[in-house]
Formats: sequence, structure tokens, C-alpha cells
Amino acid sequence: MITRSRAARAAATVVLAASIAVGTTGCVFITPTATLNYYDPSDGVGATVGDVRVLNMVGIINEDGHAISLVTAIHNNGRITNVTIQVDSDGEKQTITQPVRSGETVEFGSTPDAEQIVVLNPDVAAGGLLPVYVQQGDAEGKLLLVPVLEATGEYSELAPPAVLR
Repeated sequence: MITRSRAARAAATVVLAASIAVGTTGCVFITPTATLNYYDPSDGVGATVGDVRVLNMVGIINEDGHAISLVTAIHNNGRITNVTIQVDSDGEKQTITQPVRSGETVEFGSTPDAEQIVVLNPDVAAGGLLPVYVQQGDAEGKLLLVPVLEATGEYSELAPPAVLR
């Protein structure tokens, strides 16, 4: 009789432990894992176009709102290629084509002395989204909706000059 009560207690303990384990971790089996969702951990947006990665593209608008500087980095994981960036500037399509070698990262507007892509009279205010089309070689391009920010904080020196119109 003593062996039965020990066996009963052991079985009850196992059942209780199993029910606690399933009760506290069961939602893991039906809830999607958030770390599998892609997001951009910064102010800008990014995309992969063919073999090229567009990293943290953000628009910095000048004080009078007449010009935006695109700040971004483009990294090529494939062979040498051309990357084309197209945006509406002053009512017309502006196209910039940049060769990018294999393994190279090209930056635009990331420092006050860096080459800038300037969009004139963009019809977008600070806080808005600027449509920018990016294409690599023959790969299908992507339309990015780039956030436009005021030139404050870390971006204070990256805006285009106020004299541009």
C-alpha cells in the first residue's frame, strides 16, 4: 500500500509539472515569432534590390523646405553593377546612376562633405514620405517611401543649403 501512494504521488507530481509547463509555454506554439519580422532599426528605410542593399535611406529637408538631401548607403553583394535612383525633383524625374563594385558600399549625404542627392521643390514637408525608386541592373526595382526629417540632432549638418530653389 505504501508503494501505491508513492506511485500515486509521483504520478500526480509529473501530471502537475507537465500541466504547468504546457500552461506557461503553450502560447509559444501558436504565436508567431516577432524576431522573424523584418524591420529597419533606424529613422530611414531599407530594401534589397537584386544583389544590392539600400541601407537607412532618409530625406533631410532644409529650413525653408525647398530642398531635401537623401542620406543613404548602398552595398553591393554581387558583381560590379549600376544602381539607379529616381525621384521627382522640381516637377521632373531626376535619375542618378551610380556604379558600385563588388563588396563596395557607396554613401550619399552621410557627412557634410559627402556627395549629396538633392531633391528640389519636393512637394513633401518634414514628417512626410518621399517616393524614391531604386533599381539595380536588370533586377526589378522597388519604390521606397522615404521618411523626410528636419535637420535637427544628428542630422543638423546634413541638410542641403537653404539657397537652393
